[in-house]
Amino acid sequence: MERQGKASTRAKDKYNAANYDQVKLWVKKGDKVRIDAAAKAVDMSRNAFILEAIEEKINREIEEPPQE
Repeated sequence: MERQGKASTRAKDKYNAANYDQVKLWVKKGDKVRIDAAAKAVDMSRNAFILEAIEEKINREIEEPPQE
């Protein structure tokens, strides 16, 4: 694997900061392995899998708000 210089790292960091928000997620020990296995089973990255799950939850809550 080719090692990247500091300039390319700074450029990527600048691009990412301008175009993405970061969300840090803490899970219980062992859950990361479960998430990774589930994502791999459907040929997705961990990030894509989590984002899709969040979108599904948001859409479900909008269509069927929780009953109180």
